Amino acid sequence: MSHNPSQSKPNRLINEKSPYLLQHAYNPVDWYPWGKEAFERARAENKPVFVSIGYSTCHWCHVMEKESFEDPQVAKLMNEAFVCIKVDREERPDIDAAYMAVCQAMGRNCGWPLNVILTPNKKPFFVGTYIPKDNRYGAYGMLDFVPQIQQIYQKQHLEMEAMGTELEERISIQPQTAPSESELGKPELEEAYDQLYLAFDHENGGFGTQPKFPTPHNLMFLVRYHNRTKENAAWTMVERTLRNMRLGGIFDQVGLGFHRYSTDARWLVPHFEKMLYDQAMLALAYTEAYQLSGQLKFKVSAKETLDYVLRDLTSPEGCFYSAEDADTEGVEGKFYLWTMEELKEVLPVDLLEFAVELYGVQPLGNYFEQGKGREGKNILHVAVPIEQMATKHGLTDVQVIGKMAKIVHLLFEARKNRVRPSLDDKVLVDWNGLMIAALAKASEAFGEEKYLLAAEKAADFILSEMRKDDGRLYHRYAKQEKAIDAFLDDYAFLVYGLVELYEAGLDDIYLQEAIGLTKLMVEDFWDQKNGGFYQSATAKEAIPKMKQTHDSAIPSGNSVALHNLIRLARISGEETFEEHAKKLLRAFAEEVKAYPMGHTFLLSGLELLMGQTYTVVLAGGIHDDDTQAMLLELRKRFMPNMTVLLWTAEKAQANPLAPNYE
Repeated sequence: MSHNPSQSKPNRLINEKSPYLLQHAYNPVDWYPWGKEAFERARAENKPVFVSIGYSTCHWCHVMEKESFEDPQVAKLMNEAFVCIKVDREERPDIDAAYMAVCQAMGRNCGWPLNVILTPNKKPFFVGTYIPKDNRYGAYGMLDFVPQIQQIYQKQHLEMEAMGTELEERISIQPQTAPSESELGKPELEEAYDQLYLAFDHENGGFGTQPKFPTPHNLMFLVRYHNRTKENAAWTMVERTLRNMRLGGIFDQVGLGFHRYSTDARWLVPHFEKMLYDQAMLALAYTEAYQLSGQLKFKVSAKETLDYVLRDLTSPEGCFYSAEDADTEGVEGKFYLWTMEELKEVLPVDLLEFAVELYGVQPLGNYFEQGKGREGKNILHVAVPIEQMATKHGLTDVQVIGKMAKIVHLLFEARKNRVRPSLDDKVLVDWNGLMIAALAKASEAFGEEKYLLAAEKAADFILSEMRKDDGRLYHRYAKQEKAIDAFLDDYAFLVYGLVELYEAGLDDIYLQEAIGLTKLMVEDFWDQKNGGFYQSATAKEAIPKMKQTHDSAIPSGNSVALHNLIRLARISGEETFEEHAKKLLRAFAEEVKAYPMGHTFLLSGLELLMGQTYTVVLAGGIHDDDTQAMLLELRKRFMPNMTVLLWTAEKAQANPLAPNYE
């Protein structure tokens, strides 16, 4: 989102690389980036520190900026009362996780922007989300809130310090919990399934009511559960959810790709930002659903999602950008919505009538905005099934799809004339790891080399350009700058991608890199006392060190690391990897038992550990006809417990245990 500078002189954020921080560079608020300078000034002036955490495609972050951070009156109060810091949660997930835990400990509704007020010693004593400029609905607005906090801190700063220390202790207890003596097993898999079944929306698909998030790892768990138990209801949940999401407004019917979540239960009205991690995880879920069922619609949906990423989210270096905004010109969804008049301008009469019926277009609009009502805007969604349209209009399914393709092409070309949502062009190693995994998996399942080549190009860039001399990773690349020491998720997600890449192309380089990075991850992040991985490697910052297992919008670093450890143990024969996997499960056993449904990706790892493993050894060259024929047969099926190893003649000579070629 771009802003007209509200003052001629920028603040300190002008020197940052994060698109989110740069959005605030011309605010009259005297923003600092997170760092020593801000806290030193706070100590020198004995002022509390106002930390505002958000991300570039966050709608309510934009709203608060426009209302308050761009407002000279609010900015003057903030500058007098606080030292102010802006944080991009995607650049600094460690800071975000620590203060999100504080928010939860205080029993607040948590989200973004996350606004935290700290003492100069980084002790949190207030946390909240969006705060309006003026008092509203019995809640303070910034104009009254800021002077109140200023007064409280001046009179009671010692009490605030003590309160912050107590809060930090409360959120630091969890990672210190001793590992459980109890084991995780089939009962937790059954309980997770039962909880998902009870939460399932049998009419619309998905879990819960509204807002509704895709949570693809829930579906990936159910694919494995159905594969093992043949429980039909598990597959029904997967099929209905994937189908309804693809037909709903949460999917961009014109330009492809998924929006972040649906504000309603029907998958119709999305929050319009598009996140890289959603595309990656959903592509994985659709690909696995295709492998399990052979249903073409899932293959099509996976390819559409990946093709959107390759078209709109790929950097010149071959890596993947983080996100596209929800807002255009200050209006949420403006790029994606259509009025009847706009459709009439673009579509010939025969296609117009067909499109209006198929895509659920209403003269008054199907998009309802709070405070504005209906203004004739429509979210395109497949409102009438293709088979029904075919029967009604005397067409075949193929003819209906052909008409859809013409409509989409005309609308896509017309939409090019609109102002695009802004692009968050930073490259994050963890999210790129997920996309590498999705592309590699798709190349295997669909036999399409372009996905393998795209995955290899991204992996090669990260492995060559986003590392230190000692082989350790950086977290972020933006505007030709690599920066920020990598977090657990960077190692875990990248290794996940590299293992998928190895299995897709059987290039030993990616396997060796995966093994090496996993060893570094264990060395830097493993909790030697209690097991499990910390989110950040070192405690340089005075913020609590977190261990996370809960799978939220994306799987946790610990859940993904579990998969990696098990798979690498079986591919490489390194027994220490499996030992760490078992210790990790024991470390988080009580947490998982308390809420299995919140740990579905970790439980998929447990299922992998418990299940019978199949190792297929192929002897020969990767490009040999018989090797390719065998791979094609193997990859058609969903076999998560299968490991494929390729023994080439060169590898055989170097290893006396290799198969005999004579």
